[in-house]
Amino acid sequence: MLSNVSLLAFALCCASVSLAFAQAPIRPDLLRTPGVINPSVAQSNIYETICVHGWTRTVRPPEEYTYRLKREQLREWGYADLETRDYEEDHLIPLELGGSPTSPQNLWPEPWDGPWNAYVKDRLENYLHEQVCAGRVPLEEAQREIAADWIETYRKHLGEP
Repeated sequence: MLSNVSLLAFALCCASVSLAFAQAPIRPDLLRTPGVINPSVAQSNIYETICVHGWTRTVRPPEEYTYRLKREQLREWGYADLETRDYEEDHLIPLELGGSPTSPQNLWPEPWDGPWNAYVKDRLENYLHEQVCAGRVPLEEAQREIAADWIETYRKHLGEP
């Protein structure tokens, strides 16, 4: 027969395991969000598109669209935390690397909290944008790497956050 202390320890253990599985993913589900590119952006026109200061403002979707999509995804994908303020509706392939502005297959609710969060991914996006516009990394390579695994791409280029 289990003592009250044993039962309490077991309950706490189960709660912590459940909490761990309920956390928002730090990587998108690649079946739902494989990443989609903007067909208007190519290596041949980066100096007229993504490398022009302020260009992303011209293609960024309205906040109403991304907010509605974020609410739907949080609910449909089974996130435990449904507070929209806890997430950025992020482009897996960022706009500054020629990602699709509106495809749900390029957008996912990325947490603001945790060691691998939206702020960390933003640093990688800025770095890759600089590398592409400086001609040090081909656009398709940057798109492919960030879509495949943004955390490994971060580690490859920038180390640990």
